[in-house]
Amino acid sequence: MTTNSSTTAFKIIVDADSCPVKGVIIKVARDTSVPVLVIASIAHRIAAETGEISVIEVDNVPQAADIAVINNTSAGDIVVTGDFGLASIVLSRGAVPLSPRGYVFNEKNIDRLLLQRHIDAKIRRGGGRTKGPRSFCLEDRENFEKALRRIIDGRILLNNENKKAADLEEG
Repeated sequence: MTTNSSTTAFKIIVDADSCPVKGVIIKVARDTSVPVLVIASIAHRIAAETGEISVIEVDNVPQAADIAVINNTSAGDIVVTGDFGLASIVLSRGAVPLSPRGYVFNEKNIDRLLLQRHIDAKIRRGGGRTKGPRSFCLEDRENFEKALRRIIDGRILLNNENKKAADLEEG
């Protein structure tokens, strides 16, 4: 991973194999000077576009990208994923998981989402059919960008307040 010149104490981590909003993430990251770590399997070649964007390529085996996301996540990071299980794990590490549709996963909704995923899997294993997600649309992209900017603004504000408090303690 390349080092960057960002002054933020957090980064955006992208579970990139099936992420439809990579372009939005890069645009917002450039606007806000937040570093981005894109994690994808070698089957999804992704090139780093600027010094603020780093890419980790993992083997094309199940869960390799998820493990890399988990291993690179710190408290305060923003993790873009549509995977409820991965969202649950990074949430427990103090990160903010965000779906590509702009849905923020949190302690209040993750258990319900995981339970529904489990129920749907049981139905499918029994030969039943379940409804999949609706098609991704422009409104989803716009909702994602608004949610990402809102989270980043909140993180930057929190970082600035923490720096002021630290400066006061030193002074």
